[in-house]
Amino acid sequence: MPLHFSEDELAERRRRAIAAMAAEGLDGLLMFRQESMYYLTGYDTFGYVFFQCLYLGADGTLTLLTRSPDLRQARYTSMIEDILVWADAPDADPARTDLVPILEERGCRGKKLGVEWEAYGLTARSGRRLAAALDGFSELLDASELVSRLRAIKSAAEIEYVRKAADLADAALAEAVRLARPGAFEGDILAAMQGAVFKGDGDYPGNEFIIGSGGGAMIGRYQAGRRILDDDDQLAIEFAGVYRHYHSCLFRTLKIGKENPKHRVMYAVARDALLACADALKPGRPIAEVFAAYEREMEAGGYGAASYNACGYALGTTFAPNWMDWPMLYRGNPEPALPGMVFFIHPGARDDGDGLAAVVGETYLVTEGGAERLSNRAIEYLIAP
Repeated sequence: MPLHFSEDELAERRRRAIAAMAAEGLDGLLMFRQESMYYLTGYDTFGYVFFQCLYLGADGTLTLLTRSPDLRQARYTSMIEDILVWADAPDADPARTDLVPILEERGCRGKKLGVEWEAYGLTARSGRRLAAALDGFSELLDASELVSRLRAIKSAAEIEYVRKAADLADAALAEAVRLARPGAFEGDILAAMQGAVFKGDGDYPGNEFIIGSGGGAMIGRYQAGRRILDDDDQLAIEFAGVYRHYHSCLFRTLKIGKENPKHRVMYAVARDALLACADALKPGRPIAEVFAAYEREMEAGGYGAASYNACGYALGTTFAPNWMDWPMLYRGNPEPALPGMVFFIHPGARDDGDGLAAVVGETYLVTEGGAERLSNRAIEYLIAP
């Protein structure tokens, strides 16, 4: 089976998860986040779009309840041995018909169970059915961030993968810079960038690469449809190198054609905000200080009114629909930055009146001494003549 970490490391992660459960007074944990399953067992799938639950007991018991297509997937990619399958049917209610008997057999009646309610795989309907099925059976407590807090601090082996992801992001940026010219087709640029990641043994990202030119450069979100770059244009690209599901992201705004002095000034404002944020990302300090630095620099540069309510977020092993991880860099967040955390910081200056945007984003690793930028590419104003 293609485990990407040693069995000893996976066992240590589960030990720490069990210790965290004990600290919360939990007898078991019902996981619905694919990130948690991958982190603790190696299990790798997109089958979480259907009802799927991994149970972890205080005694270390692991049981996966999934659909039949993921039975072999779990056996191939994970160390889970106890795998049970629920059957598809128009009136299927696996929480009641399958999960409750599993929990009964494992002595969970009357016990306290943590639930990852904040999970893309647990839809509102499935969540309501889960709550109804376990009403009166167990006490359910919100444990949505229990494993996420453990995942936030990367081990040495994980950091090695993050660094590899950063190299792949650099390779993708090199392709974008090579191809971005007046008359270039966005689709060709996008294909070359994603191809560079795949050629380096990388993976699909948690969300689509973002590419936009013209008015699309103002958005900062992916949208369908490609355009050809004008003679005088701007190109915004937000993307990730991904290795074994570990992400390292970059954001660049390239000026296409003639230089625009205002655009260069806007880029300088974003760059200065980025560097101030990185300087504020110190171990042991609340990450609210990163956002405070962002607000201060954007205001000083004259673009405070265009500031967002967050200037970045953590990165890690995330699955679709997005690569954003816990915690977020927003105002007043008291969570401390700790060595081993990885953050993507992406300040930007935007002027809707002139239709100009300049964003620069970088991935940083928190170390004992501060924040280490992972990309080897220069933070420079890029012009594609």
